[in-house]
Amino acid sequence: MKTLTLKSLSCVALSIAVLSGCANMSETQKGTAQGAGIGAVGGALIGAALGGSKGAATGAVLGGAAGAGGGYIWSKKMQDQKAAMEKATAGTGVAVTQTTDNRLKLDIPSDVSFDTGRSAIKPNFGPILNQFATSLNQNAVTTVTIIGHTDSTGSDAINNPLSVDRAEAARDYLVSRGVARNRISTDGRGAREPIADNNTQQGRDKNRRVEIYVAEQVAAK
Repeated sequence: MKTLTLKSLSCVALSIAVLSGCANMSETQKGTAQGAGIGAVGGALIGAALGGSKGAATGAVLGGAAGAGGGYIWSKKMQDQKAAMEKATAGTGVAVTQTTDNRLKLDIPSDVSFDTGRSAIKPNFGPILNQFATSLNQNAVTTVTIIGHTDSTGSDAINNPLSVDRAEAARDYLVSRGVARNRISTDGRGAREPIADNNTQQGRDKNRRVEIYVAEQVAAK
C-alpha cells in the first residue's frame, strides 16, 4: 500500500505559501487560500492514515474545501468594516486585523480602554466604540465576542471577575448604542493569557486589554 510521502506534503505546504503571498490577492482570497491549504494538509494526513494514497487524495480535497470555509466568511461588508475601524482608530494604538479564521479583531490596549483595577470605560474609548457600534448596526448578520484581560497584579480572585466586568462594560456600551445584546458574548480570562512580560510596567500595560472579535457565519445550505 502506498503512503503519503513527505514530498507530497511539502508540495501542499509550498502551495499554501505561494497562494497566501500573492500581492494582487484580496484579503478574502488570501484567507480562503490559507484555509484551503491548511485544510488540505490536515485532510491528506487523516486520509492517508485511513486509506493510503487514495485516502490521502480524497482527504486533501475534502479538507481543502472545509478549510476554505473555516466556519466564517470574509465578505465585502467585513472588509468595509475593517477599513472603517482602521480609519476610526488610526493613531490610537488599537490594532485592527483579520484573523486566520476570518474574523475581524480589535485589540484595545489599556491606555485606551481601562485604568488599572477599573472596569469603567475611559473617555477616549467611547468614540471608538461609537464607530464600532455604527459598523455593527450596518452589518447585522455578524456576531461579536468580547474578551477582557488583566495583568498579573493582584490575585485571581480579583483579576478574573475584573476581566469579565471589562468585557461586559464594553458590551453594555455597544448595547446602549443600538447593538442587539443577543449578538454579543463576553468572557474574561483574568491574567491567564499574557502577551507581554508582566515583570515590567510596559508589559503589564499591554496585558491589561480588551479583545473584540466580529464574525460572519457561513450560511447553512
